[in-house]
Amino acid sequence: MDFLEAILLGLLQGLTEFLPISSSAHLRIFGDLAGWGDPGATFTAITQLGTELAVLIYFRNDIFRIIGKWFRSFGASGGRHSAGIQKGDPDVRLGWIIIIGTVPIVLAGFFLQEYIRTSLRSLWITAIVLIVFGIVLGLVDHLGRKVKSVADVTYRDGLLIGVAQMLALVPGVSRSGASTSAGLLLGYDRPSAARFSFLLAVPAVFGSGLYETYTAFTCEPGVDAGCGVGYGMLETAAATVVAFGVGLAVIAFLMKWISTRSFLPFVIYRIILGAALIGLLATGVLAPL
Repeated sequence: MDFLEAILLGLLQGLTEFLPISSSAHLRIFGDLAGWGDPGATFTAITQLGTELAVLIYFRNDIFRIIGKWFRSFGASGGRHSAGIQKGDPDVRLGWIIIIGTVPIVLAGFFLQEYIRTSLRSLWITAIVLIVFGIVLGLVDHLGRKVKSVADVTYRDGLLIGVAQMLALVPGVSRSGASTSAGLLLGYDRPSAARFSFLLAVPAVFGSGLYETYTAFTCEPGVDAGCGVGYGMLETAAATVVAFGVGLAVIAFLMKWISTRSFLPFVIYRIILGAALIGLLATGVLAPL
């Protein structure tokens, strides 16, 4: 039964990771509704390795080009590298912007680890941020100027979007939703805001997933908060593979959707889900922790 549970949670992870509706909130809510309990921050982080691998595959040309040029730029001299990489190359600059934008979530993840695993997983908090950040997404999507592209991303914008991504450590916020909202607020068009959001998430999600995998093998049950994966490593690995396959399809769908349509359906869904969750908590159907 644990294997089936993990597969279903992996499917849910893949379906919700890239949509601005919070995958961690859905895993948390669905786990409780099904009577399985909270799958935990560690299980969530490890299965996100699968969905982030989907990002690597879908945006492989962008990612490998940025990484390659960024590393080759260290050999530049006299303003130009022997391979033709200039010091001011846009891809090199974007690589640095992604690194700088990753700093906020790394610092928050390190210093707030205990709260991320415990109190911040309260379903009351999840319900509230689902609604609040849903409204925020709707407002910035409607009011944003939508004139900038990924090529226009500045160091300041990268850092601000990175701060928004940091908020996604709270279940219900949504990593893609928060960082895409920040991009829209700063004037980027929908596809560019989403694309940069996905690129920015790569180092943070892989770093978190690998760290959580290591922690799952080294922590002490009963001593370290949130120790353990919640499922066996075989079940978790299977869930991660499922999350990868489904996530790859969802990325393709979302990028096509936002090229011609707004985020309004996701805004409405977030508000309805948050309101329903408040009702379930208020009637005692679900416990907050």
